[in-house]
Amino acid sequence: MSHSPVENVVIIGTGCAGLTAAIYTGRANLSPLVLEGPLPGGQLTTTSEVENFPGFPEGIDGFQLMDNLRQQATKFGTRFETTLVTSVDFSVMPRKLVTSDRVILAKSVIIATGASPRMTGIPGEKELYGGKGVTTCATCDGAFYKKMEVAVIGGGDSAAEEALFLTRFASKVYLVHRRDSLRASKIMADRATSHEKITCVWDSVPVAVEGVEKGAVSGLQVKNVKTGALSTLPVKGIFVAIGHVPNTQPFTPPLDVDHNGYFKPAHGSHIQTKVPGVYVAGDCADHVYRQAITAAGMGCAAAIEAERWLAEHGG
Repeated sequence: MSHSPVENVVIIGTGCAGLTAAIYTGRANLSPLVLEGPLPGGQLTTTSEVENFPGFPEGIDGFQLMDNLRQQATKFGTRFETTLVTSVDFSVMPRKLVTSDRVILAKSVIIATGASPRMTGIPGEKELYGGKGVTTCATCDGAFYKKMEVAVIGGGDSAAEEALFLTRFASKVYLVHRRDSLRASKIMADRATSHEKITCVWDSVPVAVEGVEKGAVSGLQVKNVKTGALSTLPVKGIFVAIGHVPNTQPFTPPLDVDHNGYFKPAHGSHIQTKVPGVYVAGDCADHVYRQAITAAGMGCAAAIEAERWLAEHGG
């Protein structure tokens, strides 16, 4: 397996966090190398319209926004390589990033690998995901469902939160949960179950998303786990809120993660890890906000920290 020259900074991931980090480190003349995974541009490329990213009063297509960031990063000397990091060795300097075909050596590393939304896997879900009615983000897409009926799948805090947020727009919100009570914290569960616009569909699991042949969600088929009865909820939007899986596996150990697999930053910082010169940014380290703009902010902070660290340590 070949070794390459030592890189000043390697950024892993091409979502908002990774590309913002690339723009900043590129402008600092660090010639960043960005490693792209299987979804260049990250989760935002599956969103048809982004209305809450500052600076775009008319909204912007998610793919277009990521392409803009990529062009901006390229303009400042960023290089891109499509590869997956399978393991790392952070005990040596320079740091070692192992991919399928080579070892990449880096003085500093910014990990911005994002998180993958957990999906149900039911028929129709994949076909109608991203701008066709199935989504994983009420904050991103809720406003598209004004005066429509929608469904939220899940029973935790995030499902309750999504359902409550959607009441601002939707005429009715079905909250579909496999048990007869929510797993959410008591305050969130009480708020959701008592809201006049939210109808809880207890003891039920989703079976299929309807509307594939027309290219848009027309209903959600659910099954009562106690009676076996099938029914269809007449919804135009389906919000899957059963959690996210942070893409942190190749880096643990040596980096610390919490019980859900998200990176645990060190030193009271939100981006610094316990390994000097190694930073985390975006959804792989943020299970609270998970927004494009907060990811971009973390990418900016990680880049500035990496630049300072390299200046102090002979980068």
